[in-house]
Amino acid sequence: MSDQWVETTLGDACRSIKRGKAPKYVDEGCLVFNQKCVRDENRIDFSFARRTDLSRALPEYARLRVGDVLINSTGRGTLGRAAELRELPEPVTADSHVTIVRPDPERFALGFAGLALSTRKADFESLQTGSTNQTELSASSIALVSIALPPIPAQEQIVEVIGAVDDQISALDDEAGALEGVYRAATSLLWCTAEGDEAESRFLSNVMDLDVVRIPMEAGTTYRLAGVLNAGQGLVDKGEFDGADTEYTAMNVLRENQVVMRKLTAWEGPITVVPAEFDGFVASNEFPTFTLAADIAPGWMKHVCRTPRLWAEMQSRVVGTVQRRKRLNPDQLLSVALPVPSRPEQEQASEALDALEGQVAVIRAEAARLRKVRAALLAGLLDRTIDIESAELEV
Repeated sequence: MSDQWVETTLGDACRSIKRGKAPKYVDEGCLVFNQKCVRDENRIDFSFARRTDLSRALPEYARLRVGDVLINSTGRGTLGRAAELRELPEPVTADSHVTIVRPDPERFALGFAGLALSTRKADFESLQTGSTNQTELSASSIALVSIALPPIPAQEQIVEVIGAVDDQISALDDEAGALEGVYRAATSLLWCTAEGDEAESRFLSNVMDLDVVRIPMEAGTTYRLAGVLNAGQGLVDKGEFDGADTEYTAMNVLRENQVVMRKLTAWEGPITVVPAEFDGFVASNEFPTFTLAADIAPGWMKHVCRTPRLWAEMQSRVVGTVQRRKRLNPDQLLSVALPVPSRPEQEQASEALDALEGQVAVIRAEAARLRKVRAALLAGLLDRTIDIESAELEV
C-alpha cells in the first residue's frame, strides 16, 4: 500500500478551509467552540464551549459537521492544535480564533484528518504571523500545508489502530479520575477521631510555628530554586542558578517536613509540606516556612494542604485590592482553625490517603507511557516507518 500514498495539499484535499465567526456570547442558544476546546491528541473538550443566540445567520461552513477539523489559529502555546469533531450532540459553530477545515470525504476516511493534522502543530506554528503578543495562523497558510494521503482503506486501518490505543488511555484516565474522586471523599478522614467524630479544632498557631532561615546569595555558589504549586499539589524544581544571577541578597531555605506557602495569590491554595528531595532548596521571601509541632504528622499535614477546606480559610483572609496581587501573611494563615485529631489518628488517615494517591500515580504513569507509545506509533504510521498490518497485530 505504501506506493499508493498521494502527496497533496490541504487546500486541494479539503472542501473548505475557513476561519470561524465571532458571535456574541449569551447564556443560551447554539454551542460555540473556542481555542480552549481544541486539545492535544486529537481531542475536543465540550466543557470549554460557550453559547450564542445566533441572531445573525451563520454561513453554511460555520455550522460544524462530524468530520470537521478545528485548528487553533491565534494565541501562544495552543496555536496549531488540531482536533476532529467525532460527535455532534447539538448544533455547534466555532469562533474566530479557530479555523474550520472540512475534509473531502472522498479523500479522507472519517477520523484520519484529525489524526494527521494533530501531529502538525510545529508545522502550523512555523506559518504564524503577527507580533509576539498577537500571533495568527491564516486559512490560506493552512491550505498550502502538504499532506501524504494513503488509500481510504489504509486510513481506516490507521484510525482503528490509534483508536484502540486511545480507548486504553481513556479507560486509564477514567479509572484515575474515579480514584481521585474517592481520594477527595476520603479527605474527610483527616478531621476525624477513631470514633468517627470531628476532632477538636486548633488554631494553626498551635500546630506550627513560623520558622524562616535565610541564606545569603553568594557569587560562585549554586542554588536550586523551588516553586509552590496551587491546590496543595507540591513543589516544582525551577532549576539551578548562581548567586550572582539574582537580585535577592538572601533567600529562604526549605527544609524537609516544613510547611511552605506562597503569600501571593494564596487564595489558590499554594501550600504544601516540603518532601525530602527538596530539602535545601531556596525560595524568595514570598515563601515563608513553618515548623510543625511534635504531635503533628507531616504526612497528615501534606494532605490537609490539598483540601478545599484549608484553601477556603486562606482565601477568606487574603488582603489587597487587586485580585492577582492579594497576599496572605503568615499571621493570617496561623489564625486558621481546623479539626486536629491525635497523631496516631493523623497517621492512620495519612496512610489511607497515601495508598489512594499511590494507586492514582501508578495509573497516571501507565497512561503517560501509553501516550508516548501512541505518539510514536502515529508518527511511524504517517511517515510509513511502521507497517500498518504489523501495528494492528501489536495493538
